[in-house]
Amino acid sequence: MSEWQEVRLKDIVTFRVGRLDSNAMEEDGIYPFFTCAPKTYKINSYAFDTTAILLAGNNATGIFPIKFYSGKFNCYQRTYVIENINNSVSDLKFMFFSIKIQLDFLRNMSVGATTKFLTKGMLENLKINLPPLPTQQKIAKILSNYDDLIENNLKRIKLLEESARLTYEEWFLRFRIDGKKLEIDPESGLPLGWECKLMKDFGEVVTGKTPSTNNEDYYGGDIPFVKTPSMHGNTYTLETTEYLTSLGANSQQNKFLSKNSLMVSCIGTAGVYSLVASNCQTNQQINSIKFYKEEYIFYIYGFAGHLTNVLDAIGSNGATMTNVNKTKFENIKVPMPSVDLLERFHNTFNPNFESILNIMKQNQLLKEARDILLPRLMTGMIDTNDMDIAV
Repeated sequence: MSEWQEVRLKDIVTFRVGRLDSNAMEEDGIYPFFTCAPKTYKINSYAFDTTAILLAGNNATGIFPIKFYSGKFNCYQRTYVIENINNSVSDLKFMFFSIKIQLDFLRNMSVGATTKFLTKGMLENLKINLPPLPTQQKIAKILSNYDDLIENNLKRIKLLEESARLTYEEWFLRFRIDGKKLEIDPESGLPLGWECKLMKDFGEVVTGKTPSTNNEDYYGGDIPFVKTPSMHGNTYTLETTEYLTSLGANSQQNKFLSKNSLMVSCIGTAGVYSLVASNCQTNQQINSIKFYKEEYIFYIYGFAGHLTNVLDAIGSNGATMTNVNKTKFENIKVPMPSVDLLERFHNTFNPNFESILNIMKQNQLLKEARDILLPRLMTGMIDTNDMDIAV
């Protein structure tokens, strides 16, 4: 630590900001467009061609996503684009982890009532412990290896889910099986032998509920209490921001969801969906379905990928916020294919989803290991000379 020095962020990086508002995203864009949301969108133009740290400068939730990116991109006008001043003195990837470890500190410093803001002055004066460049590079490499493994696992998950999605669309939307178009019943518009069912025919629908927040004994346990933000982009929801105790969860035992139940957000941002990884409960913004038969699980999961417009239509009622109650959700019309086809789809893709869950659990362990190392490496508690770079 004797060779480490404390510097302010403004002494080693430069700051630029994005140029576009959040309406600039395009469905067929080719360049990444970073916003304050965790999701990355696409756009057909770019304003930056550089290696930079991208840090959201505002967010209504008080969470400020941070990302390291190299290449051509564009970003929201309230995003800070942070670039290195001198590569011979400081390593930008090391800086990325230095800022990341202080996000809670920045969160507490943020200003604003309904939306939280990080000002340029806050970031400029953020203090960084800077070791010699070779040490910075080794620390960055160790931590980056964890991130690379996590990213590779995410790509594997995407491929596994993409395979199921494409097959679902071919079989159940285009009605083509093994390259042959199914014969359509002119009255129903469905293939012969299929029928129209309701969501409640596939399983028990459960609307979540929040246990009394006045009882502290209900919270802080190990039973996941799922809210919509934890579901975003996750095939399975493994991590949440809140957990219930047995006492809290048992106060509403009929709200328990078992593995492979499907959760769907139905209030506000409707149509976010995710499978249950282990026994959990949700808040009241989520309707879930506990399936009667295994072969329904991944078929309805595929169906959920096309639910957003349906939910918005039945839950608008002229209001500004979508609100789909249990009855409306139960009565959503769902095509019912033949039993043989459902079983074939389930048997084909059950291994995919089991692999996805296992890979997500691996990523969870990698994140935990990285997050344990992160503060120790960034404060010099661990001597990097004693560490192997490989993970």
